[in-house]
Parts: sequence; C-alpha cells; structure tokens
Amino acid sequence: MTSGINSREMILEILLQIEEEGEHSHIAIRNALSKYQFLPKQERAFITRVCEGTLEYRIQIDYIIDSFSKVTVDKMKPAIREILRSAVYQLKFMDSVPDSAVCNEAVKLAQRKGFYNLKPFVNGVLRTVSREMSNLKFPKKEDNVVRYLSVRYSMPEQLVNRWLDAYGEEVTEKMLADFLEEKPTTVRCRTYLNSQKAIYESLVSQGVKVEQAPYLPYAYNISGFNHILALDAFINGKILVQDVSSMLVAEAANPQKGDYVIDVCAAPGGKSLHIGDKMEGFGTVDARDVSQYKVNLIEENIQRTNSINVQARVQDATLFDQDSELLADIVLADVPCSGYGVIGKKPEIKYRVTPQKQDEIVILQRTILDRASNYVKPRGTLIFSTCTIAKEENEENMMWFLKNYPFRLESLDPCLPKDLHSETTALGYLQLLPGVHKTDGFFLAKFRRK
Repeated sequence: MTSGINSREMILEILLQIEEEGEHSHIAIRNALSKYQFLPKQERAFITRVCEGTLEYRIQIDYIIDSFSKVTVDKMKPAIREILRSAVYQLKFMDSVPDSAVCNEAVKLAQRKGFYNLKPFVNGVLRTVSREMSNLKFPKKEDNVVRYLSVRYSMPEQLVNRWLDAYGEEVTEKMLADFLEEKPTTVRCRTYLNSQKAIYESLVSQGVKVEQAPYLPYAYNISGFNHILALDAFINGKILVQDVSSMLVAEAANPQKGDYVIDVCAAPGGKSLHIGDKMEGFGTVDARDVSQYKVNLIEENIQRTNSINVQARVQDATLFDQDSELLADIVLADVPCSGYGVIGKKPEIKYRVTPQKQDEIVILQRTILDRASNYVKPRGTLIFSTCTIAKEENEENMMWFLKNYPFRLESLDPCLPKDLHSETTALGYLQLLPGVHKTDGFFLAKFRRK
C-alpha cells in the first residue's frame, strides 16, 4: 500500500477489537484511523468500507464460508475467521479489488500473524469461494421465510422472528433492506445564530455534497468529505451531527424562552443543545449523564458551539435527585435502549442481543422514567424517547408509565411536520421505522403532568 501501512492488517485488528473485545464499530474504526491521519482518502475509505461491510453482512458471509469450508466458521481461530470474513466480503461485494489480490493478501496476512501452517487452508477456501460463489444456492423464501430473511439480510433469526411477529413480513423486509443501505451523515444547522444559506455555501465550497434531509428544513445530509473535523461549519459550531429522528425530540418538547429543562441521559448533547438553540440562549438546559467521560463529550459540544444556556454535570439518572423535585418545565428521558433502530449505523448491535439483556433494559428504562417523572412541574412536559423498534421498550413502557403516574399523553401533531402526522401522533407518540420512514428507527412519546 502507498502509505506504508498495511490496510488489511488494520482491518483485521479493527474486526478483532469489535468481535473479541466488544468495542463499538464506529469507535474502533475512528480510533484506528485517527492514529494514522496521514492515510490517503482512498485508503481510509477502503478500510472503513471493508470493516463496516464485513460486519453488516456477517451472517451471509458465514453462510458462504460454511458452504465451502470443511471447518465451520464457529470452530475457527478468531484471526483466521476475520481474515476469511473480510476477504469474502471483498470477493462478493467489491469489484474494484481483483479476486487473485484478495486471496494473495489474505494468505500473506495469515502468515504474518503466525499461522504459517494455515496458509493452504485460507488459500483453498478463498479460491473455492471465488470460483464457485455464483453457483451457491441461498435459502428460498417459500421454504423458510425466517432463514431466507436472516441469510439474505444478515440478521439473526431471533430478531427476524421478533419483527415478523410485531410488524409482519412486508414491513420487516423493508426494515432489513434499509439497515444495509449506506447512510449519509445528517447534520443540524444552527439557524438561530447563523444563516442557513451561508452554512450551505461553506460546506459546498469545501467540496461537500449537500442534500436536504427529510422532514425538517434545517437538516442536511452531507457526503463526499474526508473528515468532519476539517469542515469549517463544524469547527465553528454552525452544524452538529444529529439524525433527523433525534431532532424531532426538541420539536416535540417545544420549549419556550426562559424554560428550565433537564436532560437526564444527555451525552453527547445533541438534544440538549438543540433545545438550548430553540430557546435562543435564554433559560437553562441542565444536561446530565452518568460518567465524567460522557459529561466531557457534552462539554466539548457546548464549547465548540458556544451554547451559553446549556450546562453539563455528572448525575446518575437511576438515582433520585431531591434538589430537582418538581422544578423542570421539560424533562427529556432519552433512555438507554437495545438500539435496534440504528443497526444501519452500528451493525454489531444485532449480534449482541440476548433475551436477558432485553429484560434488563426494560427495567432500567422504567427506573429512569420513575426518577425523571419527579422532576416535572405540575402541567410540565416529559419526553420519553429511544432509538429502538422493540415494542416492550417503547409502547409497552409508555402504557406502563401512563397506568402508574399522574401524566397523560399529549398530541404531537402541533409540533411535528405534516408528513409524520398519523393516528398515533394525534394520541401523543410516534414510532419511526427504518425503510418505512426516512430516518433511523426511533420512538417518541410526549407526556403532560396532570
């Protein structure tokens, strides 16, 4: 490689970090690339694409390997497994790399990692995949719809089953297809202090492709840039990276100048800063999170955007803060969740699901909602949101909350764009589904204290 760094070795290290150490994919990729900032744009793009693609298509890739290998994927040494997975991804999905180069590089990498005796095995499997892949038979929908959807869209069968039950076959397939689509970076323009036209022109002048994002006029999808940290609009705090679904929280909250707002799970601070902007520098947003590390993330964003009415502090959302009782006009509870709505951006989420984790998350969410409810003034607002599509975390927790606390749902229609008005938004909640709506999967409910 031109830079002197071996890209495929970097890819292997990143994949092992995600798979063996449980690191989040976006963090593992970002950390690796920031160590080698001199890498050419093309090489960075190659590393990112192979890592993300290998993760996204892991189930389909494993199906291909198991069809041609005497040793099944789950019996392989971790390094060999990831070398083969990333090579098969390149063979199947990347026409720009010749098959012979993919096979040769994988064999060399196995040797460099000390697996000299496994060179013939790696070579044999990949040459066979390269030669025979076009003849491989995949599961058929009519034989077994769950197996078909699982292999076709690389989604664990337990999640396919869960969504078939909740949403039916047509919507489930739309969601699964959307998870595999490439996602642009979405940014919110800070229009109260800056001209949106000037922000647009600044981005375009730096070679960024800028498109209007769905639903909200101040949101853009941006692509074609090497690093967001090099964009003037970002450096000067005129844009923040935030999905449109998350921007809808501040729209639903509809803060007034001078309000006191508590955001109980605020990091990295996008929603807090959005609310602060909506109040045009007046009032106070008390942005809290559980650790100093998370609070530092919020503070970085506060400083970069010079948001004078947002303050950050460490406060565990599961512990009752007596000093805040009945003080807030608005409380945001964007609670920890399974994250199924953002599988398209964080594909490792789908492989880490267990029924036990699911149950623990529901209990954690209820604990946080219980504490957060205490901070809302009479006739104040509580916004409950998640980035998931799991009914037990969303609608079921909403119903549990309404049954046990002195709150009612309030219609979202006056706050949301017309394109999103529906029976449920008139009632007071919204479930966005990937592939059905033009956003991440996201849930939002607006409660008013009685």
